[in-house]
Amino acid sequence: MKGIVIKYSDENINTDLIIPARYLNKSEPEYLAEHCFEDFDYKFKEKREKLNATILIAGKNFGSGSSREHAPIAIKASGIDCVIAPTFARIFFRNSINIGLTLIEFDGIENLKDGDVLEIDFDTGSLKNISINQIFEIKKIPKFLQDIIASEGLVNYAKNLLRE
Repeated sequence: MKGIVIKYSDENINTDLIIPARYLNKSEPEYLAEHCFEDFDYKFKEKREKLNATILIAGKNFGSGSSREHAPIAIKASGIDCVIAPTFARIFFRNSINIGLTLIEFDGIENLKDGDVLEIDFDTGSLKNISINQIFEIKKIPKFLQDIIASEGLVNYAKNLLRE
């Protein structure tokens, strides 16, 4: 995986900040994407598009709060393919994997900034910051979770298993 960074190093970014409750009356991904991070940073969409970012960097305990699956859907539909943070809220982590959003646990987010180009190797558990030519070790994602993400989520993964 290769992509460009947009960074919010704040800790405890919760699901209400990712997608405000007032927008939960619909579940269409495009609608949720329009309101992603609206109360946290109303210029998120503009910044993400300007950077052409597909990797979101966040602080500890990302995705805390409610168990709504709308939060990872909003992030993914906004154009983010991967979220990197030191830790994730447990339910957010599971909901993200279930829809095929890649999450990577990495303690060294201070080494990453807006606009950095990253290359992630899931097999070796490495993250290369191409912008500064530095390689970091990340927590490896188990193969079965990689397979779920590659299938674009748990439902598609299960359908693929049934076809085999």
